[in-house]
Amino acid sequence: MLTTVIIIVFIALVFDFLNGFHDSANSIATIVSTRVLTPRKAVMWAAFFNLVAAFFFDVHVAKTLGKGLVDLQAVNEFVIMSGLLGAICWNIITWYFALPTSSSHALMGGYAGAAIAKAGFGAIIYGGWTKTIIFLFLAPFMGMIMGFILMVILMWMFHERSSAKINGVFRKLQLVSAAVYSLGHGTNDAQKTMGVITGLLVTAGYLQTFAVPFWVILLSHFAIALGTLFGGWRIVKTMGQKITKLKPSGGFCAETAGGITLLVTAWGGIPVSTTHTITGAIMGVGATKRLSGVRWGLAGNIITAWILTIPASGVVGAISYYIVTLFQ
Repeated sequence: MLTTVIIIVFIALVFDFLNGFHDSANSIATIVSTRVLTPRKAVMWAAFFNLVAAFFFDVHVAKTLGKGLVDLQAVNEFVIMSGLLGAICWNIITWYFALPTSSSHALMGGYAGAAIAKAGFGAIIYGGWTKTIIFLFLAPFMGMIMGFILMVILMWMFHERSSAKINGVFRKLQLVSAAVYSLGHGTNDAQKTMGVITGLLVTAGYLQTFAVPFWVILLSHFAIALGTLFGGWRIVKTMGQKITKLKPSGGFCAETAGGITLLVTAWGGIPVSTTHTITGAIMGVGATKRLSGVRWGLAGNIITAWILTIPASGVVGAISYYIVTLFQ
């Protein structure tokens, strides 16, 4: 049993690493595309704030994902392993096709699919999925509206100043906004891995109640920071250049809007997608120029991938469970 638990914890940390690798583009795309930082410095900046987020926030999201979506009494350690494998497979597929989909929703879908394969739909806690499904659609709109409003305010405040002066100011401020976003990304996404590992420890009998150990918090943040440091470069161009063209002021607004949205939802224990949030914020900033300033065709392809993520990773999670049970 102990060996199995150690292997699954390792797989969870691999997922966490791939989450950071996959999502590092979200953290650095705006600050790289506006040429405020080089890619190497940008990933170091983002990884640092992913890591230090471990010391600033509670674990509300971990509790939601770890015990609020799937009944721990109805699953076992092999379900958790299969859910992680399903999420990892979906992340690799979407990384290959350079689609900025949600690692968070891949994890939730994979976990749910494996649980259904083992115990049927009775293993799903439907009430816990309500906020998650709502914010699947609401989070990007929150980012979009906030990004749009911030950009309009800045355009009104600085409309009489030269573009060169404005960009000079916001090149410095974008360091702050990128840090805020990376804090939100770190606390939101690392907590999902914490929730899975803690759920595993409860299921295996190593914990009597669902309380996230501090070593799990540290390992989860370290793994996602390390993944961010390596960077998912294939997605940077999609996020930072293809959706809309950004200047430092726009990058500041997008990162600030995304960061605030993530911190607010993390405080509320809602496991939202960091990818959805920052993409919505970038779209909101681009829409202040004109609606044609956003490449809506590409945005539509991304949204389609968002919608498919939970069911697709759920299918992969279920298949993974059937394969894993062959070797029990």
